[in-house]
Amino acid sequence: MPGSPPELPIVVLDALMPTSQRLVLDRRGSMVWEVESRRGHYAVKVGYPIEATAEWAAQPWTALAPAREGAVLLRLGLVDLAYGEWERGTWNFQPWHEGPDLYQLWEPCRRPDSSIAPHTSVALGCVEALAELHAKGWAHGDVQPAHFIIGPERTHLIDLALAQGGNVPEGYDFPFRGCLVHYEAPEIARSVLDTGEAEPTQEADVYALGASLLISATGWRAMEYPDDAPRSVQREAVAHGRRRLVKAPGELGELIDAMLSHAPGDRPTIYEVGKALS
Repeated sequence: MPGSPPELPIVVLDALMPTSQRLVLDRRGSMVWEVESRRGHYAVKVGYPIEATAEWAAQPWTALAPAREGAVLLRLGLVDLAYGEWERGTWNFQPWHEGPDLYQLWEPCRRPDSSIAPHTSVALGCVEALAELHAKGWAHGDVQPAHFIIGPERTHLIDLALAQGGNVPEGYDFPFRGCLVHYEAPEIARSVLDTGEAEPTQEADVYALGASLLISATGWRAMEYPDDAPRSVQREAVAHGRRRLVKAPGELGELIDAMLSHAPGDRPTIYEVGKALS
């Protein structure tokens, strides 16, 4: 019912029988819940189609994203999960990861006149999480600060609905149409502008991680364009490499600059980034 509080689909309630549940996010075709049950502690993702508005074109693929992510996670070897369909789209549940995301953790670094430098061990944890995915032959496609959860024992890379690298059930698959432009590599932005679609790559993931580290450490995005610019204008700026004159402090600065190289072949691999931070 429009205007009524969101509820978990019955099929998820039956599968998990929650002892507690908390709505974490409900926007743009996606709901995320934190659910505790006798079975365990889970993140539950529920997708539904976005209707066309003055600001957004219709995005029916958001209804498929949770099941697509579930299929990807299964391919990557995660077994403590399930995914399926509900009346408006698809859902999945997967282990909940506790901890701040990268942007939250580095908030003290961004305060005016802060003397706190971004710690390279945190950056290395993000690199290791992405390297683990790349080693399995996959590209994430949606690397951004909110998708690195800095846990007490390791960093987790989440939100793999757009990942590419293996077979996904045809009924849940959909074309990659780019991600948040702040973290989009120039070649991805150009392809989306020219064709409406792109192919996620590991080189583009390295760029996106560089952009994520930069904005988390400094508060500034990598590329220069107005905050309220349409996405097409943002993408043109990215595709043409309109870099801001901003550098992360300390030893991260030069490394991030290399990761943000305009040409994919000029960027270090994720393994080279890890070696530089080690």
